[in-house]
Order: sequence, then C-alpha cells, then structure tokens
Amino acid sequence: MLQSLYLNINSLTGPIPLELGYSSSLSDIDLSSNLLSGAFPPSIWNLCDKLVSVRLDGNSLSGSLPEPALPDSTCKRLEALDFGNNQISGTFPEFITRFQGLKELDLGNNLLSGPIPQSIGQLELEKLNLSNNNFSGMLPVFSNNSKFGVEAFEGNSPGLCGEPLKSCAGASHLSSGAIAGLVIGLMTGTVVLASLLIGYMQNKKKKITESEDEIEEGEDEENGGGGTGGGTGGEGKLILFPGGEHLTLDDVLNATGQVMEKTSYGTIYKAKLADGGTIALRLLREGSCKDRNTCSSVIKQLGKIRHENLIPLRAFYQGKRGEKLLIYDYLPIRTLHDFLHESRAGKPVLNWARRHKIALGVARGIAHLHTGLEVPITHGNVRSKNVLVDDFFTVRLTEFGLDKLMIPSVADEIVSLAKSDGYKAPELQRMKKCNSRTDVYAFGILLLEILIGKKPGKSGRSGEFVDLPSMVKVAVLEETTMEVFDVEVLKGIRSPMEDGVVQALKLAMGCCAPVASVRPSMDEVVKQLEENRPRNRSALYSPTETRSEIGTPF
Repeated sequence: MLQSLYLNINSLTGPIPLELGYSSSLSDIDLSSNLLSGAFPPSIWNLCDKLVSVRLDGNSLSGSLPEPALPDSTCKRLEALDFGNNQISGTFPEFITRFQGLKELDLGNNLLSGPIPQSIGQLELEKLNLSNNNFSGMLPVFSNNSKFGVEAFEGNSPGLCGEPLKSCAGASHLSSGAIAGLVIGLMTGTVVLASLLIGYMQNKKKKITESEDEIEEGEDEENGGGGTGGGTGGEGKLILFPGGEHLTLDDVLNATGQVMEKTSYGTIYKAKLADGGTIALRLLREGSCKDRNTCSSVIKQLGKIRHENLIPLRAFYQGKRGEKLLIYDYLPIRTLHDFLHESRAGKPVLNWARRHKIALGVARGIAHLHTGLEVPITHGNVRSKNVLVDDFFTVRLTEFGLDKLMIPSVADEIVSLAKSDGYKAPELQRMKKCNSRTDVYAFGILLLEILIGKKPGKSGRSGEFVDLPSMVKVAVLEETTMEVFDVEVLKGIRSPMEDGVVQALKLAMGCCAPVASVRPSMDEVVKQLEENRPRNRSALYSPTETRSEIGTPF
C-alpha cells in the first residue's frame, strides 16, 4: 500500500491527478519544486484523517484552496501544510484553523488577500510563513508557544499591522486604488546626464517660493526625524541625514564630476566639491522611480541606517524635473568582484582568513537589514559588485533597499538581471518581490563565489551558465570536494575542517537550498560563521601584503 509519495525537485508538469485522493493509505505527499499547475484537487481532503504532511511548494498551482467536503473535518494527524511559492488566490483558507495538530504552515509567496483570521492564533504552530501576499488588517495574537518574526509577514499590504509589524494605531487604510495612484508614469523630458545634472542651474539664484505640499513635506521630515533640509527652491529639494549636514544645495549642483559606473538602478558619479571634498552621487534612472510621496518613507528609512558594514546615505536630492540623487561618502576602494576576478599587478592575496572576514562582514550587514531595524528591509541586490572592500578587508554593502524605490517594471528588470548573474533564487521565477529568503539565497551564491573563486551566471567568454551549487554537488558525488576550492583558500591552512572551510561550504549550500523555507536566517548565518573562524588570522590587518612580498598566505 502506498503510504508516502516523494516526487519533489523534478520536472513534473500538468495538474495534480484527482485519483491521488483515492489512495486510502497515503499519509505523506511531497510534490514540491516541480512545474505542476491548475487547482488543488479537493479529493486530496478525502485522506484528511490519514494525512501527516502535504508539501506542494514551488509549483504554479492557482485558484483558491477548496474546503474539505465534511464541514467539521479537523485532519487530526496533519502536521505540515506547505503551499508556498505558488499562485494561489482568494482569501485566507479559514478551514485550516480547524487543523489543531498543525505545526508548520507555509502560504508565503502567493496571491492571497484580505484579513488573516484571529482563530489561527490558537494553533500551536512552530513554523509559519504568510509573507509576500496581499494580506491586510490586524495580525492575530498567537499563543505563548508560537512567536514569529517579521519575516513571517513581510511583503504584504501596507495595511497589515500588529506585533511584530508596525502598531495598528494610526495605520494607513488606503484602498488599493489609492495606493496604486501613488505610482506615477514615466517622467517626461530627456535623460539627465552628468554634465547637465551637475551643471544644472549653476548660474541661477535660489528661489524661496515653494508649493504648499512641499512645505508640509519639509515640516514632516524635520518633525519625524527623517533628516534636515539642506536647501529648497526653484532647483529642487535637498534632504540631509547624519554625516551630511555640511552639504548645501549649491554644493551638490555646482560639483564637477565624472562617471564611475552604470548599474541597474542608474549611474554613479564621483563628484568634486568646491571645498576640495569628494562625494559619490547615484542618479536614479529616469522614469524608474516612484513619485515623491511614495518614495519619501523609503528614503527616510535608508537615511537612518547606520552599520559598519553598510554604506550610509548622507543626503537625497529631488529636482523640479523629477531627477533623484542619492548622495554617499566617496570611498576610493575596490569591489569584492574586482578582488576575486580582476587580474592586476600588486593585487592582495585573498587567503581564507581574509575571505572569511569579508563573508562575515557581508552577512552582518544583511542581518542588520533583516533584524536590526525598527522596520526591517531586504537588500534586494546582493552580489559581489555591491560589496566594497577596503585595505583592511572590511566590507561595506551598497545598493541595499533601492528596489523599494523602483516602479514594478524596473524592479522586475532588476530581478531578471539577477537571474543572468546567477544570484536569483528559484522562487523569483514565479514571484517578483525580493524578500529575506531571496537575500539568503543570493548570499549563499556570494559565499560560494568567495570559496570557489569563479563568477556565477553567464560566462562572458563562452556564454555558458556557471551554476556554482551544481558544481559543488558534482564534486561531492565524485568525491573531489577539495578540488572545488580556489587554490588561495587552501594555501597555508592545516585542516579545511578545523579552519572552517568545509563548514562554510556546507553553510553556502544550505543558503542555496531550492526550497526557501529550509534556508537559514541571516542571524543563523552570522552565528555559524562566527563559530567557525579560521584559526590563524594574523594576516587580516596587513593591507600592503601582496603575492610578491610573502611566501605563505599567513
């Protein structure tokens, strides 16, 4: 008799057969990570009293979840129900709250809407994921044994409130039409280039007139602690954050600059101020940004973030023609991508101690975004090109939170780019919003890149796709795991196990798990990296050491 059906991580297509519900002895069903489509067959509930686990996450199931035929069905043995990463719609399936034995529930990354029933709080759940839907209203109060963090509810309607999210007092109750109205279309006019932007209004005098809504906005920013005004007028508005108080509107508009890099979000300039100082300006792509009111709260939050592994936002400028500038400290240092993949004379040796320090710094920065802020955010674009590394191998992450400023079409484009670069989590094939679990996946790829020394994604020379997790799996199967590491990782260490190299590889593969719910949190990643440090870290703080100057990496 068939008791367990495990066909996960294959390429099964089509609907789930109705006949499955007539396998009277079936207790465990796992069809996760396939290409199944159509509605969930109600016949499965014929097995209600036998079922222990149903895992259908990572497919393309659609429609609403049907209720069991017997109205009082409790599925008393059912412990795990996973419908995450599908296209299930409708309201929360309230019949689930009758399943009193349920320990694990995952409805994340679907199209569900409406309130979350208070009765779910009576279940003794150990794992819960309702993230990335469109739920609204007040969160239920869960039993003392069921405490869930922000990650269980992130990515829903702004109207979803209550512990651990924002307080419901004064919560916004905008209709979906009103929220949609906050997003503007493409801006008119030509693209603002560096010379035009920096020289823009250079010989004009400031105007004092402001529209009533701009005055109210400025008062709100000052009263709410979002920043202090650095200047307003006919040229636009400059909002200052801690560390940027010395900047004025004239400083920004009269700076002379040069293009440093063009990224998914826009163009970065190195700008020279009149007093000899240097700043970095990020000009967001024309037509890519949400309007002033919508992005205001995001900008305020980004301006408050301070952490040693995150580059701080010093100021924000919005011009009268809609141009938007993010202003940062200029750091004359290279990216992790350059350190790993660029060939140049005098390039520092990246031994394991230094790579571990870099990985730990990146992990701490992302973890701070996930759990260290009053309102957590995701990075949204973790990759080696967005990791700045100084001479002492201290890292600072860039581009965090910028996806929250983008209109949906541009955000989708950036997600597609992540796929070609090899950092895109599998669930992003179906849903377009990044979350904490997709950040974890991207970090896992980054950690493999650090360990293996190869670029993920499409190779520029051959055009072939470099799949780092698959490369490791093949090496493990062929018992050639040690050969997968970059040669500089293994130099000078006594034991890959004792020095934490093998543990780091296992951690990276765990972060890259195809099923999002089994990936560790970034706090867990930080803990594991801290517990498995290299034994010899003497070379960590030797910025001038190069290959030609030393005999060993330590």
